[in-house]
Amino acid sequence: VQLQASGGGLVQPGGSLRLSCAASGSIFGINDMGWYRQAPGKERELVASITSGHSSKFVGSVKGRFTISRDNAKNTVYLQMNSLKPEDTAVYYCNAEVITVNPGFSVRNYWGQGTLVTVSS
Repeated sequence: VQLQASGGGLVQPGGSLRLSCAASGSIFGINDMGWYRQAPGKERELVASITSGHSSKFVGSVKGRFTISRDNAKNTVYLQMNSLKPEDTAVYYCNAEVITVNPGFSVRNYWGQGTLVTVSS
């Protein structure tokens, strides 16, 4: 199983970016999917997560600015980031709890490779 994240880049304050993360491989199903971020000198934090039933939650600092969505048919999760601030600058990582059944039943977390978001004028 692999998670491939994309969509990061440089944006001015107040701008928008959309991150995508697609899971591939021998996937039976996916439970929660989410986005974490890690700024220089700080610990990784959960930004947003979404269940298979599309219930979501957000860290307080992004509420009202970020939305998370997923396409279960494509095993893909998205993070729409609006009204970006310099403090949103970080490497963003996607995460998914993946169910596999080959060779045996397994549930484990996988991480994407990280995509850099830089908010600067």
